[in-house]
Amino acid sequence: MITKEQIVQSLPQKGFFGHPKGLFTLFFTEFWERFSYYGMRAILLYYMYYEVSKGGLGIDEATAASIMAIYGSLVYMSGTIGGWIADRLLGTSKTVFYGGILIMLGHIVLSFPGNIEALFISMTLIVLGTGLLKPNVSSVVGDLYADNDARRDSGFSIFYMGINLGGFLAPIIVGTLGQGYNFHLGFALAAIGMFFGLLTFVLTKKKNLGLAGTQVPNPLQPEERKKVFTIFGIGALVIIAFLAVTIPAGLLTINSFTMIVSILGIVIPACYFIFMYRSPKTTEVERSRVIAYIPLFIAAVVFWAIQEQGAIILATYADKRTQLSYAGLELQSSWFQSLNPLFIIFLAPVFAWFWVKLGKRQPSTPSKFAFGLIFGGLSFLVMIIPAYVNGTESLVSPLWLVLSFFLVVIGELCLSPVGLSATTKLAPAAFSAQTMSLWFLTSAAAQAINAQLVKYYTVETEIVYFGIIGMISIILGLILFFMAPMIKRLMKDVLY
Repeated sequence: MITKEQIVQSLPQKGFFGHPKGLFTLFFTEFWERFSYYGMRAILLYYMYYEVSKGGLGIDEATAASIMAIYGSLVYMSGTIGGWIADRLLGTSKTVFYGGILIMLGHIVLSFPGNIEALFISMTLIVLGTGLLKPNVSSVVGDLYADNDARRDSGFSIFYMGINLGGFLAPIIVGTLGQGYNFHLGFALAAIGMFFGLLTFVLTKKKNLGLAGTQVPNPLQPEERKKVFTIFGIGALVIIAFLAVTIPAGLLTINSFTMIVSILGIVIPACYFIFMYRSPKTTEVERSRVIAYIPLFIAAVVFWAIQEQGAIILATYADKRTQLSYAGLELQSSWFQSLNPLFIIFLAPVFAWFWVKLGKRQPSTPSKFAFGLIFGGLSFLVMIIPAYVNGTESLVSPLWLVLSFFLVVIGELCLSPVGLSATTKLAPAAFSAQTMSLWFLTSAAAQAINAQLVKYYTVETEIVYFGIIGMISIILGLILFFMAPMIKRLMKDVLY
């Protein structure tokens, strides 16, 4: 078995802003993948609820919001599949490649005029593809560094900036094309973006990534393969039979499916924690780290429940409640989806520099998570002000959305790149890629919860909606801050 030291030694350690050259490959692979994903997401909600005469599908607005949340949940939930395939079958590098292929095919399906069935086929392909690609490309980033390399958090912050550079450009380019001309042209552009991501990965991985991503940490033994593939085959047949019976009979509706996914969003992570903790392959030190990871996981779920509503509730707010003719400009509602990555592009280098500058004096990982929750809560509380001052009948200045996205980004930079890094450090050795999948289940669980929450948002409930969710986040942030020393002890000898 290839050791972590051998992987690190196989890499050119300088060449990309003082980081391993492999970070260049992963930076631009993820840039294009995020361009395709966020470009599609920027117009997907509007495509679903716009009238057919405007090029949409004419789905009820509340139903479209729930579908968006469930889609987001399934995208991240499928990371468990990608993590398992990488850990036991292919390794992370090959899994990333096959994931990119599926994502590109999903966008191609949407690029042609179709009905709601075509929408669900496209979503299925993108869900599976993202599950294969996203957690594993982040795991390869972790492979670039030794466990206690001080550049680690900084490297993840730079990688995170690449994600958000793609996320910034996509809503502007794809949103303009999709909302201003034709939704399907926008989806076609998202497919082209994923193609460029695959091209970057294939052409540079051999030179820049060395042995990173080639290791299969916990390979299936020959005697296990037949049993595992038989279980998968039977499971697939049961699911197909279930759908074939329940959909025509009207038993499996969008609402009932939403509820099933919402429950799975909570149950699957819980099962993961129990399985890893009880596994004989997990050492005593690793068990302590798994326990330390639980409050961080819960904090991340609460934060993402707020952050991910930027593409649902705040996207609807931008379309229905915001002045789109402002300061002589004609704005597209999809453009507001660029605010989050725009702020990250400017602030991620600052945070990366700041953590390195502080060194051993920087706040602990649990404290950074607490700050993330507090700023996330504030981003919702500020949305109360325009409704409280001017009521909910008049359109509001777009600057309120700018402020909300700015605050949530500060929280995101305290929590998200740090969470990626902490996951690679706290993961049991036998479950490295699967633990990264568990990190992405924070978004899956958050959006599974959102699928139920977003139904309660209306103009009439606006103040209560933003107020309750914002206060819950702030209170939990304060609790986590005071628990930070205890959590840090459970992390054992993990730095920072």
